[in-house]
Amino acid sequence: MSHKSNSLKQLALQKFKKNFWGVFSFYFIIFIGLVSVFAYVFAPDSSQYANQMHLAIHSKKPGFKVTMLTIPSQLKTNQRGFDKLFFGDKTADNEIPISEYKVPNGVLTYKEYASDGLEGVEKTMKVTEFPNNSVDAYIKEKTFLFGTDKYGRDLLSRVLVGARISFFIGFVAVFISLVVGVFMGSIAGYFGGKVDALIMWVINVTWSIPTLLLVIAITLALGKGFWQVFIAVGLTMWVEVARVVRGQIISAKEMQYVTAARALGFNDYRIITKHILPNIMAPVIVISAANFAAAILIESGLSFLGIGAQPPMASWGAMIKDHYNYIILGKPYLAIIPGLCIMSLVMAFMLIGNALRDALDVKG
Repeated sequence: MSHKSNSLKQLALQKFKKNFWGVFSFYFIIFIGLVSVFAYVFAPDSSQYANQMHLAIHSKKPGFKVTMLTIPSQLKTNQRGFDKLFFGDKTADNEIPISEYKVPNGVLTYKEYASDGLEGVEKTMKVTEFPNNSVDAYIKEKTFLFGTDKYGRDLLSRVLVGARISFFIGFVAVFISLVVGVFMGSIAGYFGGKVDALIMWVINVTWSIPTLLLVIAITLALGKGFWQVFIAVGLTMWVEVARVVRGQIISAKEMQYVTAARALGFNDYRIITKHILPNIMAPVIVISAANFAAAILIESGLSFLGIGAQPPMASWGAMIKDHYNYIILGKPYLAIIPGLCIMSLVMAFMLIGNALRDALDVKG
């Protein structure tokens, strides 16, 4: 039996490897996962939530360059490397865009960057305020590859840090939906009768409520925030999993191997977890991939409505909300870039779901 199951797994793996878009999507998702985990390593702006604002250079086009004066922060704390790696620099140095500067007699004189037609404010600082009494290392040209948003923040950094919410909401939501859905579906399908009728009533009531409305209700009950949205989305996605698991178990529990397990005196828990569930997981895996995509879209919609991750936290949906009116102001990239990110990640999960469906189709 184990040899047969191993050969089926190898056959499914071979079929999956032959699917170009499935394999491409798999590596793309791995790449986005690495980017979301180590976002602050890749992001040019490593401050917490990539929230370094420069109002003087707001809404600049991709590739915009400016001379940046970095003033070392006086509030340096002993932030651990692990904390800084995953949550950003909480006491980041202050950056000031400048248009010109000079250093006569140990005094730094610089003119702040100003929009076209305006004169920048001229300010002075003593060179002794900088480490090693030198300003050369603190004045550099900075390039904003994706441009800047309406607050003058680096759009590339915001996109990289924002990937974290969209990616992890998929994991958390799918995990919650699997735990609740597999449990409810298994009980309903295996025991049947009144238990099945009660669970199906709960499933149908939950199914009849629009997903977005249910998420909004749960979010309002738990409060606005990061984890609340994760839990709310997960609690709305278990219904489909439960229905599929129930249907699969109803047909599987009549199979000979289940009858044999009962004859050997195994308890119901062991029969469900050790014998039935491993044999019906193929359609559940496919649904999980689709739920990943759905969770990302729901979170983006909630952030767009202002219910999702709250400012200054970076989120692709919130970035579209902040900049959708710039589409008619001649700067559509501010909304299009995060929109393309959402689209590509959702597309990758849908393609990998299709590839898994084809690979796990035993009849095919």
